Amino acid sequence: MKRIDHIQLAAPAGGEEQAKRFFGEVLGMEEIEKPETLKGNGGVWFRFGDQQVHVGIEDPFSPAKKAHTAFEVEGLPEMMVHLESEGVEMKWDDKLPGADRCYIWDPFGNRIELLEWRVKS
Repeated sequence: MKRIDHIQLAAPAGGEEQAKRFFGEVLGMEEIEKPETLKGNGGVWFRFGDQQVHVGIEDPFSPAKKAHTAFEVEGLPEMMVHLESEGVEMKWDDKLPGADRCYIWDPFGNRIELLEWRVKS
């Protein structure tokens, strides 16, 4: 294996606009165009840096409540203030040594971890 190419999160049918608002506007990811051959499947794709997040439509839909994606961030306290102002539910967690982290949930109930390492290795 070489690297993770992208992560995919699930959303219910019709969830594209909510995904655009949350991942694009709230989290600040850039929406990218899906290949023409995949547009008929629904969903929406995003990029930040050289990473991609694909939000795919799943029917029947079931959110990931334990399995999750973790994003390393810079300035977690400031990000938490921003997320709170956007009405995003957060839960602080202090169980990972050397990191500050919290969990948030996307509009579909998928759990997402945000973490900032206090000491870089």
